Amino acid sequence: MRSLLNFKLRTALAVLGVFLGTFSLIVVSNLSDSLTKKTEKEAESLGKNLLIVRSGVVRRFGTATRLLSEATTLTVEDSKTILQGSPFIKAVSPLSNKTFPIRYGDIVLSSVLVMGVAPNYTEVRNFRVKEGSFITDNDNKNFSRVAVLGREVVEKLFGDVNPIGEYIYILRVPCQVIGLMEEKGVDISGFNQDNQIFIPLNTFLRRFVNKDYINSISVQAIDEKSIPLAKTEIEGMLRKRHKIREDQKDDFTVIDLKDVMALKTEAMSMITVLGRIAAAISFVIGGIGILSIMILIVNERRVEIGIRRAVGSRKRDIILQFLIESAFISFSGGTIGAIISLAVATVIFLVSGLPFTISLTGLIISFFASVGVGILAGIYPSKKATKIQPVDVIRS
Repeated sequence: MRSLLNFKLRTALAVLGVFLGTFSLIVVSNLSDSLTKKTEKEAESLGKNLLIVRSGVVRRFGTATRLLSEATTLTVEDSKTILQGSPFIKAVSPLSNKTFPIRYGDIVLSSVLVMGVAPNYTEVRNFRVKEGSFITDNDNKNFSRVAVLGREVVEKLFGDVNPIGEYIYILRVPCQVIGLMEEKGVDISGFNQDNQIFIPLNTFLRRFVNKDYINSISVQAIDEKSIPLAKTEIEGMLRKRHKIREDQKDDFTVIDLKDVMALKTEAMSMITVLGRIAAAISFVIGGIGILSIMILIVNERRVEIGIRRAVGSRKRDIILQFLIESAFISFSGGTIGAIISLAVATVIFLVSGLPFTISLTGLIISFFASVGVGILAGIYPSKKATKIQPVDVIRS
């Protein structure tokens, strides 16, 4: 300790290097695991083993999708054909949507997404009703004017009042509120899923848009392995139904949400790799600092080493002494880095709302890295110490 205090600046720089390496490694590992958990939750919230068939040409830009051209060829009958025509498909749910002004009393919301959906939408898309009920087969067959509201719509229109049984106006059509959805949050495209209203699909097509075609079909494959096979069969069936020639492009797009999630995971993996590279550079800098300190300490303690050798210390005793000392310096920086990094990661999770995770892999790697850097940095100085002969010390 006295030797380290004699070289305060060098010791501080060496400890700082190991500290930064440990800090960045643990923080990046914790954030990476947290973002992975968040991505998994987002995937589950969209629906299990899900494919989305969109009318028109859709292109993916990162994790977002953009409609480049619309088509009027996708129909409810297409969804029935898809379900009946493939053994790899468990369920389908046709839907269509458009933004409308919503009014309740004196409160008007100028633009809310109204979703015309089938009764099985909640099962296919993993939505849950918090209060009341969802749309039924009878509602759809009878063109019922009923609505199920997202949480944000409820807060804006009704505040603390229970809206079940109340009537709202969608455009100029009165619809009775029969249910409230659980909070869903923002999806991977950035759309707020709580700011929407669900009505029967037939009601939407007949009373609101007066059309016989739909925007999209949610398709649930029987399992994850079947998704690529289901996608291929859907494309084949729709090309045949829409009478698209071989030289013509599709008038629909089948989106595999796993591909979108994979892009997000790849981006996170790149961030993790860059963070670990930064950690490795910091460990190397810390190791160089420890190496320089240990060389100075060996030169300063030549008399001590010579006396120890004279009274019977073996070379391995000298090596062990200096390896322990260099590992102690490195481990000190690693311990400080681990404590502060966990505190910083906790603050980040609380502020950002990300899932709280502690990466055991990051902690284990940082522990072995900090001790390993110290040992590696101490090898050369310790061997140099063993070359000091008692007679040379006495002579000097």
